[in-house]
Amino acid sequence: MEPMTPTYAEVERALLGRWPETRLEPSLDRIAALCRLLGDPQQAYPVIHLTGTNGKTSTSRMIDTLLRALDLRTGRFTSPHLQSMTERISLDGEPLSEALFVDAFADVAAYAQIVDDSAQHPLSYFEMMVAMAYAAFADAPVDAAVVEVGMGGSWDATNVADGTVAVITPIGIDHASYLGDRPEIIAVEKAGIIKPGSHTILAEQEPAVMDVLMRRVLDVGSIALREGVDFGVNARVTALGGQQVELQGLSGSYEDIFLPLHGAHQAHNAAYALAAVEAFTGSRQLDVDLVRDAFARVTSPGRLEVVRRSPTVLLDAAHNPHGAEATMRAVQDEFSFSPLMGVVGVMADKDVEAMLRVFEPVMAEIVCTQNSTPRAMPAVELAEIAADIFGEERVTLAPRLDDAVERAILKADAAEGYDDAIGSGGVLVTGSVVTAGEARLLFGGKPS
Repeated sequence: MEPMTPTYAEVERALLGRWPETRLEPSLDRIAALCRLLGDPQQAYPVIHLTGTNGKTSTSRMIDTLLRALDLRTGRFTSPHLQSMTERISLDGEPLSEALFVDAFADVAAYAQIVDDSAQHPLSYFEMMVAMAYAAFADAPVDAAVVEVGMGGSWDATNVADGTVAVITPIGIDHASYLGDRPEIIAVEKAGIIKPGSHTILAEQEPAVMDVLMRRVLDVGSIALREGVDFGVNARVTALGGQQVELQGLSGSYEDIFLPLHGAHQAHNAAYALAAVEAFTGSRQLDVDLVRDAFARVTSPGRLEVVRRSPTVLLDAAHNPHGAEATMRAVQDEFSFSPLMGVVGVMADKDVEAMLRVFEPVMAEIVCTQNSTPRAMPAVELAEIAADIFGEERVTLAPRLDDAVERAILKADAAEGYDDAIGSGGVLVTGSVVTAGEARLLFGGKPS
């Protein structure tokens, strides 16, 4: 009798029962062994590989959309997910269905057991997800895979693949306890995705970071393409529902592009994506109408996403000071909220105090909450830190996320204490990808 196919819930439990993503052991041995048993699926298609501190997921989604506009079949691997594990593995721009996700797990599970039995440590949750993605992409088969690292670069499980194009978005500080507390130290690890013979798309970086990245480029014989030198954002203006941009590509400029995303950082992400696809296709200029159509269709859920109007509620996955700064700049530049109420739930292992100091000048008040994961900082602890920065009178404690959002909406709607701003209040839910994802669920958002 054949074994019964597991349910999606059973697969989810099996994956979550493995080593968590935050438990790292710097080795590619286990994932390499698993991929060998699977026939090295990551070698069956060209890969565009992305790392950096922020902007990876949005840039990945833009690259995916551009490649599909060129009639290429795509696979995309991103992390973490907002609402469902299935979002991490996409084919042709759509997350795997639960049934296909179960099939991907079943294809890998027996081989994973062999590795578990022979290795000193079992395969982690993230390693399993990477293997599932690479196998699903080979099975499809895809013409190109867009792969975002989980953390770092050199020792990230995704790095068993050799990207023909590497994209390195701006590098700041995140995961300091794992990767280091200075950007140039973090850059050493992230530079590991730059491979011999590849093209490397480099966002503008701090000089010390750029030195590290360029040394790696020269050492392995990659071709560096730098923002501000080889490509970039020529111009941008805020527009209803997003922004109008002019991008400088590797082979020419692209004017009158509407990008339905908010923030200058998204214009830069678009420039990285365009340069990556140009490099992938041989540095030729793409048809401008094709580019316009592709960018007009781009979505990036949980990235300054409007989920309600009157008062407006925005969700943003900023989870480190670097990301928080970009978010706050965009909110100030593109929205006229007065007052802005913040709903913040963070992970305990983040630089919480630095994030709150970024939020404080822009948020009139903060509602401290927590998401449902064990890594979440308890709301009461967050509120204590926030009180030192905002002052107790600007801090509200609401451990349940739904309660926190409701309180913030009521405050924004009534604009209590802000008599000159009634009717123009807004709410920003932020601090963590998980917080943004759980809030998205409250507003009826489907996994994307």
